Amino acid sequence: MNWQTNNSRRGGKEDAEKLLQDIKNASKLIGPVVIGIIVLILATTSYYTVEPDEEAVMIRLGKYTGTYPPGLHFKVPFGIDKVIKVKTKKVHQAEFGFRTRNSSTRVTTYSKGSFDNEALMLTGDLNVADVEWVVQYQISDPFKYLFQTSEPNRNIRDVSEAIMRRVVGDRLVTDVLTTGRAEIAMDARMLMQKVLDKYDMGVRIVTVKLQDVNPPRVVQPSFNQVNSAKQEQEKIINTAEKDYNKIIPEARGKAEKLVSESEGYAEGLVNKALGDSAKFREIYKEYRKAPAITRKRIYLETMEEIFKRFESITVVDPQVKGLLPIFNQKGQ
Repeated sequence: MNWQTNNSRRGGKEDAEKLLQDIKNASKLIGPVVIGIIVLILATTSYYTVEPDEEAVMIRLGKYTGTYPPGLHFKVPFGIDKVIKVKTKKVHQAEFGFRTRNSSTRVTTYSKGSFDNEALMLTGDLNVADVEWVVQYQISDPFKYLFQTSEPNRNIRDVSEAIMRRVVGDRLVTDVLTTGRAEIAMDARMLMQKVLDKYDMGVRIVTVKLQDVNPPRVVQPSFNQVNSAKQEQEKIINTAEKDYNKIIPEARGKAEKLVSESEGYAEGLVNKALGDSAKFREIYKEYRKAPAITRKRIYLETMEEIFKRFESITVVDPQVKGLLPIFNQKGQ
């Protein structure tokens, strides 16, 4: 019994010594492992990468230190430096009066839904128009965008809606629905950018585009009838103006032609009369100088003029008896 007890004590002592030796060996490895872990943590948390379409805002212990461009950058680990990446090259889009949704077939569809509180606007002539538009913008200053306002997206939407109501309210409903859309979009973009710059939000408006402008759905049938009547009216007016432009100038041309011909004919008669009177005066002068010769010359000229009108002439001596003239013979 004593022998067994001594053996058990000896075995327990050996186990304890072995355990102590294992602990000493393990303690020698803990230091390098801990150091390796610390080095690994430092290596993985002391740098960050900014993508080409991003900029990084650095916050060190709650204080802004700078904005960094795309590329590889270093930072102080263990949460001392906080990096916030912002998509500054991406064009963001805010939609008003409708929403865009992508279906599973990758086809973009538009959902009008119930956005009357955004789309219905009062025009300058106290009519109502249903205006749908899109605002596209980029983040020009990431720090201002993140920390200058608490809700930048909401602020952009509020400013856009207020400016669009202001611009639409300064115009007639016909301009809003037809020819004034491009001018409305340009004015709205300029005014939105001016207000956002005043708020110093770090946002740049890229474009403002009117997606669709219609009268309210309740009155749209009546509005279409009015437009149809106006178009018919304009068609009739255009047809009448076309006929007017065709008939009146033609009539004026004919009248001017008749007047010109009459004036020419009258002037010709007057000139002929003046020429005849001048000729008669000259003949009269010659007649007074030599009446017999002048009278004979006038007679001969008159006979010559008369005889020119005949194709053939037959002269018969009245003293010849028994002659049977053969008429209608050329050359006699």
